[in-house]
Amino acid sequence: MSDCLFCKIKNSEIPADVVYEDEHCLAFRDIQPKAAVHLLVIPRKHVENLDDLTDDDSEMISHIMLTIPRIARQQGLVEGYRTVTNNGAMSGQEVYHLHFHILGGGKINPL
Repeated sequence: MSDCLFCKIKNSEIPADVVYEDEHCLAFRDIQPKAAVHLLVIPRKHVENLDDLTDDDSEMISHIMLTIPRIARQQGLVEGYRTVTNNGAMSGQEVYHLHFHILGGGKINPL
């Protein structure tokens, strides 16, 4: 996706403060943080949101879900964190490349 912001970040066309990367995903600091620690975890494969995942994506999405806790621990989030993904315009999704927010570093109000 040539106009996708997160694809440009994963392709190093736009700078980001990357904190983790592997063959399936990339994690970087959100430029408009909503918590002391606010990271975004994206798949390297362009998928717009959860609705666009297919059975072929099961290994990738499983890997991301298992990697999020490791990234959180590496960032010092040992007492808890919140993981969120927005799915579609009505949920507040602004960038249409599947991404998971990791929020922590202090008390987070309950939803």
